[in-house]
Amino acid sequence: MSADGHRGTRAIQTMVEYAPATGGLALWMEHRDVDDRDDVPVIANDGRCVYYGPGFSRLPPEQQVGLVAHQVLHVALRHAPRQAELRGLVGEVDPELFTTCADAIVNTSLGHLSWLELPPGSVRLESLLSDHLGIRRDPTAALLEWDVESLYRRVDDRKARKARTGSGRTQGEKGATGDGEGKTPRPAPTQDGPVARGVREAGRGAPRDLLAPDPDTVRPEGAAEQAREWAERVTRAHAGDGEFSMLRGLLADLPRVRTPWETVLRTRLARGLTREPERSWSRPARSYLANRGRTAGGRRMPWEPGIVSSRKVPRLVVVVDVSGSVDDALLERFATEVEAITRRMNAQLVLVVGDHKVRAVEAFEPGVSSLREVEFQGGGGTDFTPLLEEATRHRPDLCVVLSDLWGPALHRPPYPVLWAVPPHAAHVQEPFGRKLVLAD
Repeated sequence: MSADGHRGTRAIQTMVEYAPATGGLALWMEHRDVDDRDDVPVIANDGRCVYYGPGFSRLPPEQQVGLVAHQVLHVALRHAPRQAELRGLVGEVDPELFTTCADAIVNTSLGHLSWLELPPGSVRLESLLSDHLGIRRDPTAALLEWDVESLYRRVDDRKARKARTGSGRTQGEKGATGDGEGKTPRPAPTQDGPVARGVREAGRGAPRDLLAPDPDTVRPEGAAEQAREWAERVTRAHAGDGEFSMLRGLLADLPRVRTPWETVLRTRLARGLTREPERSWSRPARSYLANRGRTAGGRRMPWEPGIVSSRKVPRLVVVVDVSGSVDDALLERFATEVEAITRRMNAQLVLVVGDHKVRAVEAFEPGVSSLREVEFQGGGGTDFTPLLEEATRHRPDLCVVLSDLWGPALHRPPYPVLWAVPPHAAHVQEPFGRKLVLAD
């Protein structure tokens, strides 16, 4: 992880001289000169390596330091991998808008340093908020409040564009490929709203410096560990440099360690369905047998019942809202996890399907659930009251509701309820029980 032998070496030396701890973050990443990549005319990164194009050497030293510091913070904050992770959650991410949001956060974090120079016209977070969202914050307050995902969601007001075809039908009314034959789907074209248009124009002069990670180096199982490592490095470095830190007051955008929702779901279901031991008056406790039913003084002890495993089969009720709030891919992943845990716990599963009323109820024998073979049909508005009342009839140990939480819930069950919601419903308040966001 040496910084020697590439075009950014002198800039990194300057960073380490003025901000030893945060500048030293550059030593935890790779640096490589490239001369034959059209996507790296000056400088860019893929979340792991900083690439230097031929145009980098022609810049003044102060701008070189500013650009390297900019890329180092992109890598340290994991902006390129987080763009890919966000795409996995929302389905499609505009790379230009995301890069501008990430640039705004990084530029504001570096803007107080006099020993580096950012490119002319660099977008700042406080300006982006005030000019395009009508939110006035000073730089420090803005960095404490906004992370790149939240900022992107606020500025992305694009809408699907309906292009007219020769037949008079819109593209959305025809097949996904525009020929009505049901061929491979293509993403619908989008049109910027006023906020996205303004933000795109503000970042127009900046290079698209967030490259897609190399597929050969992407290991999903190591993403949480990488986020943890970078969060620790950044926190330590910021504390080491104090007021000279390149990170300023940047706290909201620190890399976050995200535990996969599948792991959380397994843990909560296992806890809710674990069989509790019961007392048995037909057999004595081990302590009673060990003492032969008498105290140390020889007196007879009162009968002490033993403990046996519960014979009760744990019962789980899964309520699925079919009003269109959960997509098929997420539903299949959820069903796979529920099947696995019920088989492992040998639990009985009851499935309640509905929207504003109960559409279907299906019971499975302990350990043999097959949710993925069930057809989910519905489409009306949502009312959780009749669905939860139906769930109560089956006297479950735990109920899991898969929905986006939009709907009344006038029946409050006496058993634990876990609301499993898609990412777009993460900020909706659950009426009772606990909420689990199904986001990686």
